Amino acid sequence: MSSHPILFDPQSPAGENRESVTGPKGATRGKATIGFVSLGCPKNLVDSERILTQLRVEGYDIVPTYDNADMVIVNTCGFIDSAVQESLDAIGEAIQENGKVLVTGCLGARDDEIREVHPNVLAITGPHAYEEVMSQVYTHLPKPEQIPFENLVPDTGVKLTPKHFAYLKISEGCNHRCTFCIIPSFRGDLVSRPIGNVLDEAKRLVNAGVKELLVISQDTSAYGVDVKHRTGFWDGRPVKTRMQELCEALGEMGVWVRLHYVYPYPSVDDIIPLMAEGKILPYLDIPFQHASKKILKLMKRPGSSERVLERIHKWRAICPDLVIRSTFIVGFPGETEEDFAELLDFLREAQLDRVGCFTYSPVEGAKANELPDPVPEAVKQERYERFMAVQQEISAAKLRARIGQEMLVLIDEVNPEGAVGRSYADAPEIDGLVYLSDETDVKPGDKVWVEIIHTDEYDLWGVRVPE
Repeated sequence: MSSHPILFDPQSPAGENRESVTGPKGATRGKATIGFVSLGCPKNLVDSERILTQLRVEGYDIVPTYDNADMVIVNTCGFIDSAVQESLDAIGEAIQENGKVLVTGCLGARDDEIREVHPNVLAITGPHAYEEVMSQVYTHLPKPEQIPFENLVPDTGVKLTPKHFAYLKISEGCNHRCTFCIIPSFRGDLVSRPIGNVLDEAKRLVNAGVKELLVISQDTSAYGVDVKHRTGFWDGRPVKTRMQELCEALGEMGVWVRLHYVYPYPSVDDIIPLMAEGKILPYLDIPFQHASKKILKLMKRPGSSERVLERIHKWRAICPDLVIRSTFIVGFPGETEEDFAELLDFLREAQLDRVGCFTYSPVEGAKANELPDPVPEAVKQERYERFMAVQQEISAAKLRARIGQEMLVLIDEVNPEGAVGRSYADAPEIDGLVYLSDETDVKPGDKVWVEIIHTDEYDLWGVRVPE
C-alpha cells in the first residue's frame, strides 16, 4: 500500500471527525504552519500520525496547501526504486512550491542520495526518528508562543485513516535478511513495543469509535522475540509479549482485528483457533514471495512450499472461513521456467483468496543485485501476466461461491450511487470491495448484513438484509 504524494489535508474525507488536526474555534491561527506529505506503507503512515500528533501538541498548525505552509515535511518511502523516485519527486515538488522542506522516513537513511538530487533541503532524518524530526522543526520554525489548548489533540492522537479503522503498529524493524529487501538497513532489527502500551493504544482507539484494528509490523509473528516474550501488564493482569496473547487481548475489545505481515512460523497455528472462535478475523496476510525451494533459498526466505501447503490445509480444516492474502515476486534472479511452473502449481494447490504479484526490480543496496542469471524484462512481464491470469481464475471462482451467502460488511463510503464497504475478507486499500447499489441509509463505520448477488474477479455486489 502506498499513498499519493499530496499534502495532507485535515479537511479531507480521511480526516472526517478529526477536529484535533485543525483545532477548536478560538485557537490562534497562522503563527506556525506546516504542510505534510506522507508516502509509503501503513507502517510509514503510523510514523506520520505520530509526528503530526506531536506537532499539534506543540501548537503547530497543519495546512493543506504549499502556499500557506511555513515549512513542509515529506515522510518518504525507499523500499523499491519506483518508491524512491516517487519520494524524490515529492521532495522536488515541495521545494519548488514552498522552498523550506524537511525530509524524514525510509529514504532519509540515504542522505547522500537525497542531497545529490535536492541539495537545498533543510534537514534529513531516517525512519521513526520522531525526536530528531521535532528537533529540526524547532531549529527552522520555532515553537508557537501560544500555549496549545489541551483539547487540540485527543487521546488517540492525529489519525490519517477514516475514524472507523486504524493501524496498530506493534514493533519496528526486522530480524530477517531477505536478499531483495533493504528495510533492516534503515529500520534496524526487531524492536517490539511493550504489550501494555500496544493494548492501551488499542483501547483508546476503540473508545474513540474505531471498528477495525489492523495489526501491522515488519514481522508480526515475531512479536516479542527480541524480549524473550517477557511478561508485561495490562488492565491489572499479566500478559506475555507474544502474538497469541496479543490477539487474545485484542479479541476481547469487540471490534474487528486483522493481522498483516505474518510469517508462516509454527506459532501461527495457535492463532487459527481464535479465528475459528470469532475472537479475531479469519484473515491472514502472509507474504510467501515464491514456492520454488531454490528461489526461496536465494531470497533467504523461511519455509518450503510442501510444508506451507500442509499447514494451509490444516488451518482451513480448523477454520473453514479462513481467507489468506499473499504477495509474490516473479522474475527473481536465477528463476527458471521450471521454478516459475512450480510457483504456478503452488498457486493452484493453495487456492489463496487474495494475491498480489510484482516483477523483480533491483533495489540499491540489496544482496540480490549480486546474484547471477538475471531474468530479461520481457520474460518477467510475460510471467507476471501468466501468474495473474491463473490467480484471477482462482479469485473469480472463490468469489462466485459467495453468491447467496450473507456477509457482515463494514461501510467505508456512502455516495449518491450507494454504499461501498468491506467484508472480513477484505483489508482496506489492498483487497476487494462490496458494493451496495442505491443503499444510502447507512454511514461510514456501520456494520450491516448483506446478501451477495453478483461478483467479478475481485469485488462483490450485494443487497442489505433486514436485521
